Amino acid sequence: MKARIGKSKIDGSVAAPPSKSYTIRGLMCAALARGESQIVHPLTSDDTGAAAGVLGQVGVDIDRGEDWWRVHGGYFHEAAEDLFCRDSAATFRFMIAISSLVPGRCRLVPGASLARRPVQPLLEALAQLGVKCRADGVSVIVDGGNLKGGTVRLPGDVSSQFISALLLIAPLAEDGVDLRMTTPVQSKSYLKMTLACVEEFGVSVAASEDFSQFEVRPQKYRPAGYQVEGDWSSASYLLALGAVLGQVEITNLNAESLQGDRIMLNLLPEMGARVSVGDKSLRVQRSRLKAITADLSDCIDLLPTLAVLAAVADGESRFTGVGRARYKESNRIRALKQGLERMGIDVVEGRDSLNIIGSVPGAATIDSFDDHRIAMAFSILGAVSGGTTITGAECVSKTYPGFWDEFKKLGGEVKLNVK
Repeated sequence: MKARIGKSKIDGSVAAPPSKSYTIRGLMCAALARGESQIVHPLTSDDTGAAAGVLGQVGVDIDRGEDWWRVHGGYFHEAAEDLFCRDSAATFRFMIAISSLVPGRCRLVPGASLARRPVQPLLEALAQLGVKCRADGVSVIVDGGNLKGGTVRLPGDVSSQFISALLLIAPLAEDGVDLRMTTPVQSKSYLKMTLACVEEFGVSVAASEDFSQFEVRPQKYRPAGYQVEGDWSSASYLLALGAVLGQVEITNLNAESLQGDRIMLNLLPEMGARVSVGDKSLRVQRSRLKAITADLSDCIDLLPTLAVLAAVADGESRFTGVGRARYKESNRIRALKQGLERMGIDVVEGRDSLNIIGSVPGAATIDSFDDHRIAMAFSILGAVSGGTTITGAECVSKTYPGFWDEFKKLGGEVKLNVK
C-alpha cells in the first residue's frame, strides 16, 4: 500500500495507543502465572497478535474483550506446530526462553526481516542454564523441561531483549539464576520495564545499580490485573507533527513512565518546541526548531522521529549511540539516509553516529523498507513538503494499526492505496 501525503496543518487531540512493549511483557508474565490474569487496555497489533498466538499454541488460553484480555496461564503443553513469531523480535526472543519450560520440543520460526537479526547470544546464555537449544537455519529449536539455572554470562550491548528473556524465566529455574553482563548494558529502560512488570506478578529481582548483575531466587509468578499504559514510542510521531506543523495534544501518556522514549519530554524543548505537561497528557505547539546533540543508546527507537525533526531544524544535529539501529526491522541508518537525501537533506553517517543538516525538505517517494518506524517518521516530513509518497505504508500495523486514521484526525492530508 502506498500513502500519498500532502501539505498539512496539524491541530487536534488524540490518545496514545497502548504500549506494545508492556502488552507483550504482561502477556508473558500472565502466561507464567498459574491461574487467571487480566491485561487491561492491551495493544492490538501485529506484534501483540504474534505473542498471543504462539502462547496459545503452547497451552495459554486468552479470552479477548473490548478493552481487556483474560489470560489463563501456568499450564504449558507441547506445540502441535511450529511457533511462527512473525516479525516480533520481543515475541521471538522471549518465547525462545519460555520454551525451556514447555514440555517437549518447540521450533520457533521468525519472519523474514526478523530472521536477519541476531539470536545466538541468547542461545549461548540459555545453554549455560542447562537448556538444550540450537539454531536450525533461521529457526530455533528448544527442548523444554531442563531449566536448571546457575550463573550465566552474556553481552549487554547486543539486545536488552536477551536479558529480559532470561529475567522472565529465571524465577522458575531450579537453582535460581545469577546473571552477569560481560559488556555495559544498553537500553536499560527496557530492563526497568521488565523488572516492573515481573514485580506486578509477584516476582522480585535483585539488580545492581548499573544492571551489570542480576540475582533471581526460585519463586513463582502470581496472577494479576495488569494495566497497560500509553506508548511513548508511537506517540513520538504525533508529538513531532505538532512541533513542526501546528499543535497536538496527546492523552494517555504517563509523564513518570519507565519507557526510555519518555525522553521526548526533554528533547522536544531542547529543540525549541513549546511543550506543556498536563494530567496524563502532553501538548506540543509549533515553534522554530534548532539542532541538538543527543546520545540515543537508551532510546534507539526514537532515532527516526528525531532524524526527521532534525531535518527541519536550524543547524546540524548529531545523534550518537545509534549503531544498533542497523539491526532493527530495517537498516534504519540506511533507510533514513536514503529517504532524507531524496528529500534534499544532507546526512553524514558514522559507525555509531548520524549527523543531519537541517533544511527545507522537498517532495519525494520514500521507501519504508516495510519498517513501521520509517513509514511513520517520514509521514511528518511528507506533511511539511507535500507531494510525498511512502511505499509499504501498511507496515504501521506492526505496532500502531490506527496511525493513518489518527494522522487524518489531526489534520494530516493523506490518501492511501494510491497508484
